[in-house]
Amino acid sequence: MITLTLKQQPTVPLEAENICPDVVAGLTHDAVRALPVYHGKRQCRLDEFFDVGQAFQPDGQAGKPNLRTDEATELEIHGDCSRVKWIGRGMTRGRIKVVGNAGMHLGSGMTGGVIEVTGNASDWVGAEMKDGLIRIHGNAGGQVGAAYRGSLAGMAGGTILIGGNAGLEVGMRMKRGIIAVGGVVRDFAGLQMKGGTLVLLGGAEIRTGAWMFRGTIVSLKPIKLLPTFSYSCEYEPSFLRIYAKHLRTLGVTIPIDGGMYQRFTGDTSLPGKGEILVWQAQS
Repeated sequence: MITLTLKQQPTVPLEAENICPDVVAGLTHDAVRALPVYHGKRQCRLDEFFDVGQAFQPDGQAGKPNLRTDEATELEIHGDCSRVKWIGRGMTRGRIKVVGNAGMHLGSGMTGGVIEVTGNASDWVGAEMKDGLIRIHGNAGGQVGAAYRGSLAGMAGGTILIGGNAGLEVGMRMKRGIIAVGGVVRDFAGLQMKGGTLVLLGGAEIRTGAWMFRGTIVSLKPIKLLPTFSYSCEYEPSFLRIYAKHLRTLGVTIPIDGGMYQRFTGDTSLPGKGEILVWQAQS
């Protein structure tokens, strides 16, 4: 495992897409320290901002190539990295643990591996990701799992778990995958969704599912729906049992028994074929 400890807080956001298991695997300790990062317009070395812990060396000699690349695919980052952007960008394997906060674009475009943040994360967590797992124990910003501006599709697979609240446009244009948010989600959750599942354990503010094409939004709290969503029925979705079983292994609980789900379809302004399921516990 390679450990990175933040030495100083960047005065402007630090672009550090090289903090990624795919980049550091197989590098020597000195090569990891010399990886380029960008502080504004200035290119810097990684060790200008981070103390780099000794990577695993099979022969015990620093500076030799790391032949056990599986050991170097684990990164642990310490410090308030709320101004460090692009951590884990495009990662395909391995594990990143941020002990603290993380900046924008965490896990953007990732296709595998696991990212865990013990604190909060900023905007664009898991934007356009295709596979893997991201777990944020605290709050997250807006555009979680969303499509970048001008892109037609957002998240296409994988799982994002947010323990606290989340910002605007969570799951915007997502096609596949699961996003589960423990706290309250702000406006436009599931904006232009094309597929996938968005689970709102703490409910959402307004305009949930606006211009939704397909996909499923599950809310365990009553939410204010747009008038372009129509009531369909009240039932027990059998497919949610499969999702509940999967999410339970990740520490997220969705109620199945002891109530019913009200199903609303929309957004009929398109017209869309999405659905919003709102939990109704038995009194």
